[in-house]
Amino acid sequence: MEEKYRVILVHRDRYLVRNGAKELYCVLTGSLRYRDEYPVAGDYVEITENPFGDSLIRAILPRRTVFYRPDRGGHADGFAKTIQVQPLIANMDYVFIITSLNQDFSLNRIARYASMITAGGAVPVAVLTKADQCADVEEKERETAALSGQMEAVAVSSYTGFGLERLQKYFIPGTTIALLGSSGAGKSTLINTLAGEEVMRTGEIREADSKGRHTTTHREIIEINGVSFIDTPGLRELGMVAAEEGISGTFTDIAELISQCAFSDCTHRSEPGCAVRNALADGTLSPERWELYNRLEQENSWSKIKKNEKMMNIAMDKRKQRKHSEWKER
Repeated sequence: MEEKYRVILVHRDRYLVRNGAKELYCVLTGSLRYRDEYPVAGDYVEITENPFGDSLIRAILPRRTVFYRPDRGGHADGFAKTIQVQPLIANMDYVFIITSLNQDFSLNRIARYASMITAGGAVPVAVLTKADQCADVEEKERETAALSGQMEAVAVSSYTGFGLERLQKYFIPGTTIALLGSSGAGKSTLINTLAGEEVMRTGEIREADSKGRHTTTHREIIEINGVSFIDTPGLRELGMVAAEEGISGTFTDIAELISQCAFSDCTHRSEPGCAVRNALADGTLSPERWELYNRLEQENSWSKIKKNEKMMNIAMDKRKQRKHSEWKER
């Protein structure tokens, strides 16, 4: 009998799925593995139950929203020959970008997350943790909120409870909220605070650079008062891939300026009637924001080229195989 379940835990080649109060461990069918289709936390799947062992996941249902990251095969940007798109989590309504207000605070990283989240169809929310350790909380909130008109920035402290009431509007039963961010940013601590008990293990951070150790080792859904939270391991870095709409959605002011340029192929360097250059000249657009936009756009374009090269190579290999089969049949 086939039923619809949700993937709540991914552990190597086994998956824990849930349907109401019923939980089962599953493995993939051979056809899914052959097509390199793997469920992620938050996916809805169709399974065939097996009362004598692991049940079988037969299909991954269409994803409403998804968060991707580029997979460069372990290589740095300059050495990666191809780019693959790797889904990490799916079917979330909001994604909390967890960033601690210490030495690890980075507007660049928040903008990257916001762009990739928007590209995947979910709503980004910047949650600035450890507000009790920051002397200029309001300024950091203002700077973060200015990154995107589509993203709210909320400073909180799990230690003192500061700001947590401002997150309550997101905690609607039936809602799925994913938590993304660096190790040690406070993802698991925030979940424990909301749950009122330690449901996720936490660890200390290094004082020298405010970097955290990986305490969450897998992606898992935890339900608290009817809200599904997807906790994730810390991401050391996040590249851009297939994020055209996400970047435009994050930098809506720049997208609007570009649409006002006199020429559709304006390079924003020397052309007359360039709305971007005019905004830079009168201070409407800051050089730092323009630089960040260009950095993400260039990285996304590079990833797109590498991804297209991979697709072309796959197509060429299939063509060679087909030609070889036709030659053998003669």
